[in-house]
Amino acid sequence: MTEMTPTSRIFVAGHRGLVGSAVLRRLAALGYTNVLTATRDQLDLRDQAAVNYWFRANRPEFVYLVAGTVGGILANSTRPAEFIYDNMMIHATVVHSAHLFGAKKLLYLGSSCIYPRAAAQPMTEEALLTGPLEPTNESYAIAKIAGIKLCQAYRSQYGSRFISAMPTNLYGPNDNFDLTSSHVLPAMIRKFHDAKQEGARDVTIWGTGAPRREFLHVDDLADACVFLMQRYDDALQINVGTGEDLSIAELAETVKRVVHPDATIVYDRTKPDGSPRKLLDVTRLHALGWRHKISLADGIQSTYDWFLANHSIARGLAHSKGA
Repeated sequence: MTEMTPTSRIFVAGHRGLVGSAVLRRLAALGYTNVLTATRDQLDLRDQAAVNYWFRANRPEFVYLVAGTVGGILANSTRPAEFIYDNMMIHATVVHSAHLFGAKKLLYLGSSCIYPRAAAQPMTEEALLTGPLEPTNESYAIAKIAGIKLCQAYRSQYGSRFISAMPTNLYGPNDNFDLTSSHVLPAMIRKFHDAKQEGARDVTIWGTGAPRREFLHVDDLADACVFLMQRYDDALQINVGTGEDLSIAELAETVKRVVHPDATIVYDRTKPDGSPRKLLDVTRLHALGWRHKISLADGIQSTYDWFLANHSIARGLAHSKGA
């Protein structure tokens, strides 16, 4: 168990994003009262000198490193330099400053895309670096792998209590619904919603619909992050997911039922599928005593409700780069 208390100084790096905002909600619900944040205008997490200055001034004891540049297949394939540069710099500056200024513990959040495209399913933590990555998000995956190795290196050389968690596909309030940069589930919600508003029946989904994916509500992930900060202290990255998956076609039908039941789904087979399957082995996490609570159907409904209530910002909401 860590010594994190309700008055501990806790820094959430990336507090305006999908994950960061959920971590803030979870910490507030649990009674943590000394949570530190910084917007992108206040602190560019890619700038080591600026991050050092901020850590020296604020001295966070616990760090949730959940900031980064993220997106779906289109964003990854068209902006690879941005994805690898931004993420590698953000991870490097925050981890180094946490070491320099005596943070007691840091949780670094990666992604399930770190595992090889052809990894055995479900993917165990030991699958890391055992084969080629999925080409459509290779730059992002390499940056995330570097983050894992960075935490492990600081543990090895300095004894730093830096841990890494690898979540599956995420969704929920504050997600990015911009069709040029969003992930598959929020993109589907947006597409079905727009079709409904326009009186259109056809909704086009990229690929064949055959790939299988696992989805975790971001509030469940936030709960897992706090749980792991308190209960996990190993060098090996730990998977965070539901242990359940479904096909993209099944996902599309689920979103259709919630958003636009009269729609007709059309698959654009000229577009890439990405990895054929991505399911995490969550045996280690389950053994620690944590399991997800929010079902996919309930999560999609609540996410669509949030989208409708925040429509003016949700349509173009993009994940921040370290803010």
